Amino acid sequence: MNKRSRTGTLTTAALLIAVGILIPMISPLKIVLEPASFTLASHVATFIAMFISPYVALAVAFGTAMGFVLGGFPIVIALRAATHMIFAFLGAKYLEAKPELIIDTKKSWLFNLLIGLLHATCEVIVVSIFYFAGNLTAAYYDKGLLTSVMLLVGVGTVIHSMVDFWLAQIVWKTLKRRG
Repeated sequence: MNKRSRTGTLTTAALLIAVGILIPMISPLKIVLEPASFTLASHVATFIAMFISPYVALAVAFGTAMGFVLGGFPIVIALRAATHMIFAFLGAKYLEAKPELIIDTKKSWLFNLLIGLLHATCEVIVVSIFYFAGNLTAAYYDKGLLTSVMLLVGVGTVIHSMVDFWLAQIVWKTLKRRG
């Protein structure tokens, strides 16, 4: 990789980190199902980074997680964001071997579902640790483990992840056509 290409990749990663931090902070497109909330397109920057390379995906996932830390969000939210490094890196490694999955919407459906399941599993683990330690808001305990953690965080994250992946595909395909 030449110096110009590395600089472009670094710049792209930095811009994706900025977008990944900004969307959850300012987006009015939120679905709130107490105690969980989901911000539409909050994972799009991470998915686009996955389409570029495993290391860009890792950098963007790390950068956006640090944005949650620096933004003063609760630690459980920052750690949920930090788990994105797992699905982003592994997903990007797979896409590196099978880049056609990004372009072919039908072929990517199963990949999207599997990434969503990995994404949700990681987040459920983090939230479960906080749940059993008694470190979550009362809303989690009012609804119980099955509803608040497994259903809202688990199933909700799979759906949210899949929608954001689909949005990222649309953005990526549009940029590729114009670029």
